[in-house]
Amino acid sequence: MGILPRSSYYTRDNRQTAALIRARQPYLVKNIFTGIGLTTFVISVYAFTIKAVAQDDFSDVQIPDAPEQPPHTPHTGTARAPEQISVRGTK
Repeated sequence: MGILPRSSYYTRDNRQTAALIRARQPYLVKNIFTGIGLTTFVISVYAFTIKAVAQDDFSDVQIPDAPEQPPHTPHTGTARAPEQISVRGTK
């Protein structure tokens, strides 16, 4: 015996019984129209949003110049040259 009680609307292999099909029959057409309406609404909102964003014109926005790059140094390691090392207490 399973944990959940067995539903009378489904067979042992989880197929719909004739009783479930009869119970759902009056709502079939309404559910189809509701699904079509919701799908149409979602697609139209998506299309409107894409169209509205595509109309943006950024020609009046000033683009800043690229920042100056420091001169290229051949050695980019973290070790300092001996003349650059300072010891505390000495100048």
